Amino acid sequence: MNGAESLVHTLLGSGVDVCFTNPGTSEMHFVAALDRIPGMKCVLGLQENIVTGAADGYWRMAEKPAATLLHCGPGLANGLAGLHDARRARSGIVNIVGDQAVYHRPFDAPLTADTEGWARGASAFVRTATKAEDVGADAAVAVQAARTSPGQVATLILPSDSSWNEGGVPAKALPVPAVPQADPHAVRNAARVLREKKNTLLLLGGLALREGAQKEAQRIAAATGAKLLAEGSNARIQRGRGRLMLDRVPYVNELAVKALESYEHIILVNAKEPIGFFGYPGRPSTFWAPGCQLHVLTRLEQDAESALRALAEELSAPAAAMPDPGPRPEAPRGALSPEGLAQAVAALMPEGSVIVDESVTYGRGFFPHTFAAPAHDWLQNCGGAIGYGPPVAVGAAIGAPGRRVIALQADGSAMYTPQALWTQAREKLPVTTVLLSNRKYQILIGEYRNVGANPGRTAMDMLDLGNPDIGWVQLANSMGVEAAQASTLEGLGDLMAQSFARPGPFLIELLI
Repeated sequence: MNGAESLVHTLLGSGVDVCFTNPGTSEMHFVAALDRIPGMKCVLGLQENIVTGAADGYWRMAEKPAATLLHCGPGLANGLAGLHDARRARSGIVNIVGDQAVYHRPFDAPLTADTEGWARGASAFVRTATKAEDVGADAAVAVQAARTSPGQVATLILPSDSSWNEGGVPAKALPVPAVPQADPHAVRNAARVLREKKNTLLLLGGLALREGAQKEAQRIAAATGAKLLAEGSNARIQRGRGRLMLDRVPYVNELAVKALESYEHIILVNAKEPIGFFGYPGRPSTFWAPGCQLHVLTRLEQDAESALRALAEELSAPAAAMPDPGPRPEAPRGALSPEGLAQAVAALMPEGSVIVDESVTYGRGFFPHTFAAPAHDWLQNCGGAIGYGPPVAVGAAIGAPGRRVIALQADGSAMYTPQALWTQAREKLPVTTVLLSNRKYQILIGEYRNVGANPGRTAMDMLDLGNPDIGWVQLANSMGVEAAQASTLEGLGDLMAQSFARPGPFLIELLI
């Protein structure tokens, strides 16, 4: 058995049965092993950020890691944006990167790179398997690292001779480390704050946004009068009927400061302290009010649901019903607007849909208009690297088979990863992309104002996507995805309904 075969056997034995791939010469023995050994679903991406982003989306929905396969240092470099977003979303990925044969590296061939160095910035675990005999054991440790709460990027670098040399030994799956529990002192401190203080906020993030944790948070809020809010960007929120009507910390600096100005205490539950996405001249980096005290109930890796349950019991909080969001909205009519789009999604989405949100500026107010939608999951870009949406939609569809994925996608961002449409067509994935086509980098026009700059003609030309027009319908069609345009809410609703009735991908270019 060669090293590559031991790698495949170890991955499968450790529960990793999906591999998103973009291989090259150095990885051919691994590709051959994937061909010979049954059990691994292999999904091809035509650019490396499709591969890494899809692995991110897969973890978010499947709650287990996929493997990636990237070609040497430059392939890793191409996929780093997706790995950055995955790291910020705390997604577990077994990121396999091919490399030069160990004996060939001293010759400094063209593809030789500081692969380990590049990997470290986006990985919690990096290891190079320098011998075929070690590949299986190294892979088992990588899977264990990827599955360590709350989820981590684990990069295993695989020199080509470690793949082709004989002596590979499959390794048994290693135990997944137990999810750390909250410190009882933190639970008691949070209970004290909730009993004795006023104007208190529970800021929820990560696993605190799952349905079970939400029920415990609602008990606490109903018993104490504390308010509930989600972080500004979240890997996965379970939303819709039967879940909390959670809004999130606003993106815009002034709006976020205003939203938090009344709170004297903020209890962090798997959340980071609320800070600005960027620093702006003359504006604060932190959003909480002067004098507000921050308290940690659970760190990012700790069990939020059990901590919230312990806190509710410490407070003797009775069970509390989820708030009623009111009737499901009807499909809206008339001119396009952000509110109208959100209402159309809420009115028409199938039960159990997965929303992948890279709507950027257009979608900042979507949440209140989708509270009464059927139960669904909402995935956001946690790292800010542009182009996250299309590949995450690929991974989410594979990680949640049978569920409709609705990708709310800005046009400028989509141009970073349009190859994901090809993978959606190749895999016949049930992804409906609503492409928000304003033909400009609208977010950057706003950021010009935020930083106090004064754009002129040259600057505005650099933010213009309409010269020439991208032609999204033709682009999608060329990749095997059926597509059409809509310029009214009625047209949008008709096309959404058509797409939901079909098994494969569909793109709606929304002329906003």
